Order: sequence, then structure tokens, then C-alpha cells
Amino acid sequence: MHSTAGSALHPFESLTPDLVLDALDSVGLRGDGRLTALSSYENRVYQVQLEDGAPVVAKFYRPERWSDTQIQEEHDFAAELMAAEIPVVGPLMLNGQFAAGPPQGELAPVGGSDPRSGGAWGPRSLHHFGGFAFSVSPRRGGRPPELDDGEVLEWIGRFLARIHAVGAKRPFVHRPALDVQTFAIEPMQWLLANQMVPLDVQTLWSERCQQAIDLIAARADMACATGQNKSNTSGIRQLRLHGDCHPGNILWTPTDVAASAGPGPHFVDLDDARTGPAVQDLWMLLSGDRQQQTRQLGMLVDGYEQFREFDRAELALIEPLRTLRLIHYSAWLARRWSDPTFPANFPWFGTSDYWKGQIQMLEDQIEAMDHDPLIV
Repeated sequence: MHSTAGSALHPFESLTPDLVLDALDSVGLRGDGRLTALSSYENRVYQVQLEDGAPVVAKFYRPERWSDTQIQEEHDFAAELMAAEIPVVGPLMLNGQFAAGPPQGELAPVGGSDPRSGGAWGPRSLHHFGGFAFSVSPRRGGRPPELDDGEVLEWIGRFLARIHAVGAKRPFVHRPALDVQTFAIEPMQWLLANQMVPLDVQTLWSERCQQAIDLIAARADMACATGQNKSNTSGIRQLRLHGDCHPGNILWTPTDVAASAGPGPHFVDLDDARTGPAVQDLWMLLSGDRQQQTRQLGMLVDGYEQFREFDRAELALIEPLRTLRLIHYSAWLARRWSDPTFPANFPWFGTSDYWKGQIQMLEDQIEAMDHDPLIV
């Protein structure tokens, strides 16, 4: 990748600890000065200790990624899920900059009313300070789920079904769909137009990328959303999803540990919530060889179908969806390169070796898409 030396400062470089604390103070939360940066590349997320001893998590959204309307729609979805007693960690309803802070003990997650109904002076979930949109959530502890444990997978499957039952009730109006155009065609064209792929591998990468896209497009009636919360021409329903349901976005509380939030999974980070097929929220929890993935998927579906029917036709989408994520990932890294966090954490990106690895993975995915799908 090209050096960013001499370029303008990235907006996140102005997000200082003082600005974070001032932002929280503007919504009535006074930090005691202790900040811990949490793992997040897309946004900036901090655990902040308050003066009363309670920790909260402040998320500062990446500028120009989502509109306020799209972020609010994510918050509204989280509110629906929490109102249905699904363990999603959503944003708190807080008063804005020109209102008094909330009384002690009355911090409540968004839910039960439209977060926008409070207007400029009332409680809401999305706030602005110092040029950033931000939200504040309660801190939830937990560890990664043990995905080789059948009971854990069934438990996660049950809650995913409940998330999807709520997600199927109404459409997203402003948040986008998961489709081949936005996750493969446009990223490929952008990478080539911006000369991100080295010349020595560009031809082969673009050929393999196009070959993979053609395979997905051949079943585009399944892999692409054609309407919000409607069945497409294959009969597969599109619904509101978590969208990025990998193990890192599930906090697990063991059953033998006392916790006010309750045992089991807690789902975090709906930042990528969008419309798509239900299987999008399942396949990223699979790993290993075909036999291992079949077992894991079987456990997830066993739990899922205790609350909602799972359409087996969606199993044919797992490898196309994996391929879309693979192509999109390279463009995501390239588009974020001006953010100093990315060169520091992905120093190998952009080299010929990186793109050769991408070519090999695309070839593996082309072969995988030609195989029969998993069966459960």
C-alpha cells in the first residue's frame, strides 16, 4: 500500500481521551478519568469508568460510514430485540447536551418508545459531540463461546431464531441489503480502479474474482436480496439480521457464574445489521472440515428450530456468502488505509504475497461453490 505520510489527519486522530470524557459529560455521565480502548477497527470503542464506579462502553462511529438515520435504525432494531427479552446489548437512553443528566439508577437501555420521540431535549440513544456521532451502552462481561460444545451451539441457535423472528416482522427502510453488487462487484471494481492490486497479480486476481462473482450471480435469485423482508424468486426470505454474527460478537456467560445479565450468550455490535437470508447469521459460527461444520450446523439448527423453522434451501448460500465476505474484505482494508489503526494492525495488506493468498482463497471458494452444500 502507498504511504499515508503527509496526508491529512484522519478524523479519529482528533478523538482524544479528553474529548471522549467531554462527550460523556455532555450526556450526564461523568467519567473518573479511566479509559480502556476496546478492540474495534471500524469504530472507536472505549470502556469508561464513571465516578459512581459503574463502567459503560462508549462507541464513536466512523465518520461518513452510516447516516444518522441508518444508525438510529440499528438502535431501533436493538430496542425491539431487547423488548422481546433477547440478550442483545443495546445503547442507553440518555439526555442530550443541553439537558440535565439522568438521575442515578435510572439509566435504561433504549426500548419501549421511539428514541427520537424525546426531541432535542429528551432522552435518546444517538448523540453528537466534537464532530462525532456516539452512543453509550452498559458494559457486559463475558468470554468467547465454546463452539465445540453442542449445548452452547443449541443455545446460540435458539436466540438467533428469536432475533430472526423479530427481524422478520418489519423491514429495514434505510439500512442496505447483503447482495452481490455491494459485496463483490462494486468492491472489485473499486480496487481495480484505484490500482490497489499489484500489476504482477492483477490479471489473475481479477479473473478469479470475476469467475467467483459469475458463480454467485448464476444463483443471484438466492444470494441477493430482492426486497425488504420478502421472499425472492427462489422463495428464500430476506429479513433484518445481526449481519456480523461471528464468535467475537457473542459474549458468553457460563451457567456456573453469577451475573446480573444472566447466563448464556449476549449479542453485541449490530453495526453491520442489514437485510439478508437467515443463514448469514449462522455460517460464521462454523469452522473446521466438512464433518465438523456439519455437526456444528446441526446443533445450531436444532436450537434454531425450537423457535423458528430454518429453510434448508439456504444451506446452498453458505459458500457464496463466504466468498462475498472474502472479496469485500480486501476493499474494506484498502478503503480504511488512511486510518492509522489499519497500517499498524494489517502491515501485510497490499503486498503481492497478500494478493497471491487472496487468489488461492478465491480458487478454493470457486471449488467449494461447485460442491454440494452442507446437509443437516
